[in-house]
Parts: sequence; C-alpha cells; structure tokens
Amino acid sequence: MQEKAECLILFGILNVDSKAMRRSSIGWFLLFLMFSNGFGAVLVDKKSVYQALSSGEEKTIDKMISLLESEKSTAQNSAYIGALTMKKAGFLKGVKAKVNTFKKGAQLLENEIKQNPDKVEFRFLRLTIQEHAPNVLKYNKQIDEDKKAVMAGYARLDEGLKAIIADYAKDSKVLKAADLK
Repeated sequence: MQEKAECLILFGILNVDSKAMRRSSIGWFLLFLMFSNGFGAVLVDKKSVYQALSSGEEKTIDKMISLLESEKSTAQNSAYIGALTMKKAGFLKGVKAKVNTFKKGAQLLENEIKQNPDKVEFRFLRLTIQEHAPNVLKYNKQIDEDKKAVMAGYARLDEGLKAIIADYAKDSKVLKAADLK
C-alpha cells in the first residue's frame, strides 16, 4: 500500500501537503546538524571542559580530551586539549611520563596563545595551570601577564565564561573577585 501511495505522490496524482513536508524535511535536517560533527556542530561546551578540568578525575579528563579530539580542529579545542593534557599529567606514574605529558599539553596551549595573544580565555586557561603547576616545572613565568590580560578583557567575555572565571577567583591565590571589575 505504501509503495502505491509513493508512486501516486511521485506522479502528482495524490496531493500531499507540501508545507508539512517542507517542515518535516527542515526538522530532520536541523536534527542531523545538531548531532553531526561533519558540519562543525559543537558537541562539547565550555562549561563541560571547565568541569572536567576541575573534576580531579583522570577518567573525566580522558573522556573530555577524546571528545575534543573527535571534533573539528579549532584554536579553542587545541587550547582546551592542551590544558586538559597538562592536568592529566598529574595522574600519571613516573616523573618522565608526567613531564613529557605536561610539556605536550603546554606546547598546544602555548601555540594557541602565540597565534591568538588577545584571546582572554586562553590566558585564563594558562593562568589556572600556572597557579597549580608544581614549581619544579617552572611553568609560572607569565602568571602576572595572564592575570592582567584576564582582568583587562573580563568585561568583553560572554556571561558563561565570566561566571566560570568569577567562580575560579573565589578560591584563587592569584586572581581575586575584586580584580574582575
């Protein structure tokens, strides 16, 4: 019966509500875009990345890195992967593995900061890593520079990132809530 109806529609014998058909087609297309990465759909949001960074769980960090690596490569994703990789280093066994993993992440983040020096979020990521990195790594040379960049650019950030930074400032020894005016 369905085949007969499809033939009748195809040859214009059976009238079909074209508005309903178009709406249905558009709906399916939008659904496809939402769940497809082929068109650059964003599968990972900022909040999830920062939750993974602050989670203190290697499994959560690994999952987030995998998700980001499966997405289209962007400066933001590379910066996130860099920060998450540096955080992951703290969970590894052996000094060599820790240092190598940290350096790998640092290289990703530093490259993105070099290419996008005015990107306040990247400076914030580096500031958070610098504040918590062990002194032996000597990864704290730009902490004051990054603090100034975050303070200067804070007003221009989207509300979601402002909330993340303000929340971080509550417990930070470097960046205080009063600095974010």
